[in-house]
Amino acid sequence: MDKREIDRLLPEMVEWRRHLHRHPEPSYQEKETSAFVAAKLESFGIEVKRSKAGYGLTGVIKGSRPGKTVVLRADMDALHITEESGSEYASQNPGIMHACGHDGHTAMLLGAAAYYSARRDGLQGELRFLFQPAEEICPGGAKDMIAEGVLEGADAVYGLHLWTPLPVGTVGSAPGPLMASADEFFIDITGKGGHGGMPHRTVDSIVAAAALVTQLQTIVSRSVDPLQPAVLSIGTIQGGTAQNIIAERCRITGTVRAFDEETRYAIRRRIEEMAAAVAAVYGAEAQVDYLMGYPPLVNDEAEFRRFFRVAPEALGDMVQVIQMEKIMPAEDFAYYVKEIPGCFIFVGAGNADKNAVYPHHHSKFDFDEDAMLHGATLLVALADSCLNE
Repeated sequence: MDKREIDRLLPEMVEWRRHLHRHPEPSYQEKETSAFVAAKLESFGIEVKRSKAGYGLTGVIKGSRPGKTVVLRADMDALHITEESGSEYASQNPGIMHACGHDGHTAMLLGAAAYYSARRDGLQGELRFLFQPAEEICPGGAKDMIAEGVLEGADAVYGLHLWTPLPVGTVGSAPGPLMASADEFFIDITGKGGHGGMPHRTVDSIVAAAALVTQLQTIVSRSVDPLQPAVLSIGTIQGGTAQNIIAERCRITGTVRAFDEETRYAIRRRIEEMAAAVAAVYGAEAQVDYLMGYPPLVNDEAEFRRFFRVAPEALGDMVQVIQMEKIMPAEDFAYYVKEIPGCFIFVGAGNADKNAVYPHHHSKFDFDEDAMLHGATLLVALADSCLNE
């Protein structure tokens, strides 16, 4: 790996990132973003394969010698957030913002593609630079790209996430489960509406819903193995139209997070059982609409060990390499590592001196752009290690 060449690419990565930040596009609408990426890849002389299911695309470099196939992935979509960062490269698209770092992910992967485009003659194997749409919204863009064959014949897949909770100069991951699944539920309680002064002639959906909210909190504490982390959170409860009317209908919505499939499905089963039983106690009925979102992201242990081995040498003494704790946010990179070995890595991007202190999905979110150098270096180091072993 030529570290000096990657260093020289940083100004271009910053330029690409800022262009994308000024022109964000939300999930499933990344038309101009995809066109920008495709034009850059083609300018590097890289073959571009476009997805038929959305705006995803894959750049392909085949080396002069046969060998392994490595997939490097970045997500491209932005969020429906009005930017309030005040930066000179702030979003020019009203109500849309890159508030999660995907513009940086795209720029880092373009940097890795530019690096390898000048080294294809000595390359052993094949590299696929996968630019994925729609990570932020289920069902996500990963499943469609996998269905189109982006992983066929591949030996490993790597992905990065710029992460402001970690300071710049830190990179981390974990073997096995790293990020949780993310499921959603919608429970409609139906009773019998009526006059607030004559409750005995009604079935109060709000009372039934309130009881259910309380009972749902016992699922994690009493139905889940305490050694298996899980979260069940109620996000909304909506019912009623006036202070003196017994509500006929009430809706509860929430999210469930877990790190293994057994726990994930056990929680779903208990929600469905509990909703029916609690509603029946109050003479009401419950309808549960359960959306299975992204599965847990489980890193391959051998690929995590590769990261932990190559990162210190590639990044040098100025960057700390850590084993992280699990985190509850979800990522559709999980689908890739369900298919082939791979590793997902967090690249520290927080820096109070550069006002990179706001959490992801915040209207003032930004990151330290120096972190992109660490990310691009990691992508190259991981790919080199896998291709050359």
